[in-house]
Amino acid sequence: MGNLQERSGIEEWIVGFTDGEGCFSVSIFRNKTTKIGWQVFPEFVITQGEKSLPALRIFEKHFGCGKTYKNKRYDNHNEHLYRYCVRSLNDLTGIIIPFFRRHSLYTSKQKDFEIFADIIEMMKKKKHTTLSGLRKIAKKVEQMNRKKASNFLKSSEAIRCAS
Repeated sequence: MGNLQERSGIEEWIVGFTDGEGCFSVSIFRNKTTKIGWQVFPEFVITQGEKSLPALRIFEKHFGCGKTYKNKRYDNHNEHLYRYCVRSLNDLTGIIIPFFRRHSLYTSKQKDFEIFADIIEMMKKKKHTTLSGLRKIAKKVEQMNRKKASNFLKSSEAIRCAS
């Protein structure tokens, strides 16, 4: 795996690995320190067990951004999980999104990526700093990944905003 970075096709390996183990996610949660009381938290994540930590190092080296975090496990699993995460808007906008625009995913994660990229673009335009913009972002988030209903959209602020 050490020479994988130098081989041609590293981009395809990254795409395949992301299709299998990656996630483009956006969370919206309460944060009283923000102007409107809610924070939008986008991230690109690859998760692996400790034995596969070298794969995450390839992502770190190739993209030159993000960080790998250890998630200690205390259940019946034998190894801790590690998460390579890119959370910086600048890195998402300047590195991650352009990479996946040039190298499309093959699975349904491509749709999640497109929604993710749209949300990042909205954030660049500061749409997440208004309740109406946040509502639009939350509706997009509901279309991603598990298609789970947004807590923000159920909140009294969002309901007032819709009126």
